[in-house]
Amino acid sequence: MTTDIENLFKDKVLGHPAGLFVLFFTEMWERFSFYGMRVLLVNFLTFSLIGDNPGWGWSAENAGALFGTYAMLLYITPIIGGVIADKFTGYRLAVIIGSIIMAAGHACMALETEFTLYFGLGLLVVGTGFFKPNITSIISEMYKKNPEKKDGAYTIFYMGVNAGAFFGMMLCGYLAEKIGWSYGFGLADIFMLLGTLQFSFSGNLFGKIGLKPTKVHHVEDIQDGDNSIAEITEDPEVEKENPFTLLDKILIIVCAVVGLGYAINDPMSKIAGIDIFSALQMGQFEGQYVAVLFALALFLFLVIGRILRYTKVVRDRMFAFIIFAFFTVFFWLSFEQGASSLVLFARDNVDRVLLGNSAFVFNVINALLTVVPLVIITYVLIDLWKKTFKKIPYSNIVLAVCFLFMWGIVFWMLKREFSADVSEITVSWFSILNSFFIIVFASFFSKWFESKYNPSAAAKYALGLIIMAIGFGLLAFGAYGVQEGVKVSMVWLILAYLFHTLGELCLSPVGLSYVSKLVPARMIALMFGMWYLAIAIGNKLAAVLGGQIENITKAYSLSTFFLIFTIVPIVAGLVVFALNPALKKLMHGVR
Repeated sequence: MTTDIENLFKDKVLGHPAGLFVLFFTEMWERFSFYGMRVLLVNFLTFSLIGDNPGWGWSAENAGALFGTYAMLLYITPIIGGVIADKFTGYRLAVIIGSIIMAAGHACMALETEFTLYFGLGLLVVGTGFFKPNITSIISEMYKKNPEKKDGAYTIFYMGVNAGAFFGMMLCGYLAEKIGWSYGFGLADIFMLLGTLQFSFSGNLFGKIGLKPTKVHHVEDIQDGDNSIAEITEDPEVEKENPFTLLDKILIIVCAVVGLGYAINDPMSKIAGIDIFSALQMGQFEGQYVAVLFALALFLFLVIGRILRYTKVVRDRMFAFIIFAFFTVFFWLSFEQGASSLVLFARDNVDRVLLGNSAFVFNVINALLTVVPLVIITYVLIDLWKKTFKKIPYSNIVLAVCFLFMWGIVFWMLKREFSADVSEITVSWFSILNSFFIIVFASFFSKWFESKYNPSAAAKYALGLIIMAIGFGLLAFGAYGVQEGVKVSMVWLILAYLFHTLGELCLSPVGLSYVSKLVPARMIALMFGMWYLAIAIGNKLAAVLGGQIENITKAYSLSTFFLIFTIVPIVAGLVVFALNPALKKLMHGVR
């Protein structure tokens, strides 16, 4: 009797089961919606109240506070969503629940009222918690009898992530900036809804895979869309249990409550003037920061106290893990400027108007950037249709509707731009460069890391931080001496995104893989949560610091603002590289 997994591997597309490409497209539409909305939010909030396409006229600081909280919570809820799926719903139902909630969230944001904006962001946070950890868990279950194909499967899946991000930012951004914000938010909602239907109608292809919760003895291939960890198996020399004491549990609750309180209070105090931590204010030092520092001290006491209760090898490896997590914060607080300050820089300080031959050349390049990958992905759709239409006809029909709709928007956009006398590049266009450069350079880095020249973990971290910092250094140089009202060449921003992506490709593969390598499997849940906590903190700090672009530019200069994100990562990179010998010793042979 054949199993559901064996049946899945009968109908193949590009050498992989057709079910992988159902998940590929589901993730692609979700990322289309996520990044399409993400690239608009800060721009919309800070755009002038007056004009043909008015925004809300917020300050960059207020917009950064709200976006930072949203980004921070996105990395927390998947931990809870994964637990719920494991214990109650199963992976597939969790993905559908998450998709429906996110579609409702995007619909709320398209209404452009203050209540629906906040409510919509809340729905997106909750929906992501269900969706994000569980769609990759289905892949893990599909490939558990074919582990040799798993790396290739995740490479294909990762292309879906980047394809969705690429088209979402390009098309949602174009509609929002050229026609109206509601059209951009609405397009994100339409594709999220269609993606939900496409996945919901595909059940016959998967059989019982992902339906029933099963007891998990180890963690396999957890991905966040941008990072993955290899399969984790229990160390035969695993140490004795280290149960949570009553004090541990109390400290966890206190830290969680204060952290969540800060995340909500930061935008609430700036936007609405309601500060729940005001009683803790010390001079000019805001009460919420007093509370955060107190919670951080408690958290460090908790973590160090627990680690010290392990024996030497496990203790040393966990200290190495903590060091990597610490430097992860520095990377993301700089890299994620792409969602806040770099959006504002592209809008207000970059010369985006092209005339004559320059406009024509850009339109040709833009057409190729858009049409070539869309042709490739459409070919995959056609192959999937041939192999699976009899089993999942409605899923294929919805998918075909998605592509017809996308092709229609692309042709309309290109026709509109080619017929215009003057081309003004949209702010959101620059954000697609990260996805484009990942697709171009990812295979090179993969081959490098599989070769004999593969750098150590600390070296990769150092390279990632320093290469990314070079991108900000170029922006600081390009903006040096620029007076108010004078715009800089877009070349500087394009180069910045190139170096940011190269830095990401150095550091990103290292991250979660070392959770699996350094931490015993029975402790993976706690440390996996800690890793995402580090990324969440980095995202929140990125938005808070990015929100200071207006204040720092007024007090000093735009160049000074970018120098902050040049110097801090370089220093962090040099420090982590200097720690390389110590980290090797702490890792006890783990590479």
